[in-house]
Amino acid sequence: MRKTIEEIASEDGRYSADALKFVYEGLGATIQKIKEAADEDQPHHITGAEFSRGLAKLAIERWGRLSRMVLNHWGVRTTRDLGEIVYLMIRHQWMTAQETDTIEDFDDVYDFQQIFEKQFQFNLN
Repeated sequence: MRKTIEEIASEDGRYSADALKFVYEGLGATIQKIKEAADEDQPHHITGAEFSRGLAKLAIERWGRLSRMVLNHWGVRTTRDLGEIVYLMIRHQWMTAQETDTIEDFDDVYDFQQIFEKQFQFNLN
């Protein structure tokens, strides 16, 4: 029987269960946005960098300028942390990877301070 996200987070101890849920939910959202941008019907594999960027967009949509604070509160401070969560979820069969995927695909995709604070733009629409 597969462990719950809460059990995985508790046993691992590095990240909040909310962080794992965000990453898990973010996978579907990222794939959907990539499909829409490419005007495709078929899902395709996404890279660690694409996933990291998709999670940044989702965080900004949800929390705006508070994104970095929310993620930091959950123990997520770098894109490598996002990768650590992905691979934790893979080990527990909540996600899958291809043979060519590595955790290093998540290294230094962007800087949290840069993307969530310095480059942040308010959407006034």
